[in-house]
Amino acid sequence: MKEIVLMLLLTASLAGSALSASLDLSAYGRLILTNFATAPFPHPSRASGHTYDGTNYDAATHYSDSTVALFIPQGFRATPAVDFVIHFHGWRNTVAGTLEQFQLAEQLAASGRNAILIVPEGPHDAPDSAGGKLEDSRGFQHFLAEAISVLQQLNVISNAARPGRIILSGHSGGYRVMAGILDRGGLTDHIREVWLFDALYANSDSFLNWAASGPHRLLDIYTDHGGTLENSQAMIATLRQRGQNSQTLLATNETSLNPVDLTTHAYVFLHSDQVHNDVVARHKTFQEFLATSCLSPIPPN
Repeated sequence: MKEIVLMLLLTASLAGSALSASLDLSAYGRLILTNFATAPFPHPSRASGHTYDGTNYDAATHYSDSTVALFIPQGFRATPAVDFVIHFHGWRNTVAGTLEQFQLAEQLAASGRNAILIVPEGPHDAPDSAGGKLEDSRGFQHFLAEAISVLQQLNVISNAARPGRIILSGHSGGYRVMAGILDRGGLTDHIREVWLFDALYANSDSFLNWAASGPHRLLDIYTDHGGTLENSQAMIATLRQRGQNSQTLLATNETSLNPVDLTTHAYVFLHSDQVHNDVVARHKTFQEFLATSCLSPIPPN
């Protein structure tokens, strides 16, 4: 297994060299770029590519990249149960674009949370929400097992490490793979929070069923023109009809938010006046969600 992991890392180093050179995160922690056998793509569902609005996005260009980025924040302490934040990018984006545009690693480091960030390559620069292998039965469980194995081989975590608390985060089209994970991906009992960054386009029942199944936190930030307004408002109405009240459900404007409310409500809906691509990083919302999450802070030295 060690030889396989090292071979994958060597293979990935060539493909990821441009990203490594252009994105220096050494001041914030350690960035690992590798290829996963369990990454979303390639996948049979996109063996012939994908056609959208009359244009075909071929498999070789858009559905053959198995890159996965793992970021370990400075000061991270390995614990027997390892916490993860897994972020899924949206349409016409990539791992490189996501890390640069949304400053996910920098926001994790600033939050002081003791967790590892994982960003898998979805449809590469394509208008598509497909999740490939991560929509398969137990696909997410296999993916995280590979992530843990890679981190063990690199001596980031112990050989006895196991999954701890998991947060799923997604921007825009990243909603679909998260819904698939909640429905059939495995490890559902470890998934404590789900964050939708202007991403509630469909699959509302998947998110509602998961949220109702335990002590979970569902965060949804939505905009007027990102295409998620109607579904977000409908979900708020559904939750109220099901008996959620002001003690558990918060629906407010982003500008009126008291961060303390993020820690006391199971359902949080934030209406934002930002544009679609600004909801993750412009106001450091990802960092604020992290700082108020179930994740433990990095222990002092």
